[in-house]
Amino acid sequence: MVTITDVARHAGVAVSTVSYVLSGKRAISATTRQRVLASIRALGYHPNAGARALASKRANVIALVLPLRSGMHLPVLMQFATAVVTTARQFDHDVLLVTADEGPDGLRRIAASAMVDGIVLMDVEMHDPRVPLLRDLERPSVLIGFPAEAENLTCVDLDFYRAGAACVDHLASLGHREIALLGAPAVVYERDTGFAHRTRAGFTETAERYGIAATAQPCEESFDAVRQELAGLLERHPDLTGLVVHNEAAVAHVLAALPLLGRQVPHDISVVAICPDEVAERASPALTSVLIPAEDVGHQAVTLLMRKLEGQQVPAATLLDPRLTVRASTAAPAAADSAAILPDGAVMR
Repeated sequence: MVTITDVARHAGVAVSTVSYVLSGKRAISATTRQRVLASIRALGYHPNAGARALASKRANVIALVLPLRSGMHLPVLMQFATAVVTTARQFDHDVLLVTADEGPDGLRRIAASAMVDGIVLMDVEMHDPRVPLLRDLERPSVLIGFPAEAENLTCVDLDFYRAGAACVDHLASLGHREIALLGAPAVVYERDTGFAHRTRAGFTETAERYGIAATAQPCEESFDAVRQELAGLLERHPDLTGLVVHNEAAVAHVLAALPLLGRQVPHDISVVAICPDEVAERASPALTSVLIPAEDVGHQAVTLLMRKLEGQQVPAATLLDPRLTVRASTAAPAAADSAAILPDGAVMR
């Protein structure tokens, strides 16, 4: 078996130099670094991960705590998970995926095992029972999401309040005066999940500033449930011309059900979604949407965690700005008077 001593002899450097090249703990000249790396490739040397962990007192593993709960859309969650895994690899770390919904007990078990160096936590609730423990753990952590009280925590996410507001801004600019939000399944709100509450707050409060009639309600994920929700909504609000959908699993069902209920998109009703770009782009018609930036959020979460592991100061809150892309699913309402509405309720013709 090739050893680090063999690599040092082959490269004509000290063993400590090879160690520094592998660990990155000390600056090595580019020429020397390339010579060492060339010797590693030539000899087929593979550093022993266990030995490196013992030497550095690091496991080189981070935990991604992603409890699989009802009402969660797995394809989008996996985008976050993939971003975490690929970014961790860039830092020479592996990822332990924890999907059991064990609350604080699960975090204690992970932290006590010495299996991981730090923790990334997802599906954060407004009053998450895991949060008080995170403040006390010796292991550094980063939350993808924001609890109601985020003091002494490191959190990163899309600014969902502004995402909901951006959807209303767009519909108001087109002249819509009655709009609705179809949100996540009811169980997501019952769990007090942060992103769902913040989107709804951004939607309703912005509509109120514009003086627009607005209603917000949960939406289940099956086609039959979506059609039933839409039928009831249109019966109660026959003048509804704008719809915001914050439920990735329901988006396609909404577009399929509306024509069956006598509403063509966008002639009779405009639809805006908060979803990944690929969901919006493959819809028919293509959806005006606010991007859920899973790749950026996952990358930021791991980068923040790595900085904390190195003892660096990091911002407590990182909110990513929403980005709305206009596509074919939104237009001015068909009514003759379709003047844009300003935030103070004034009408711009």
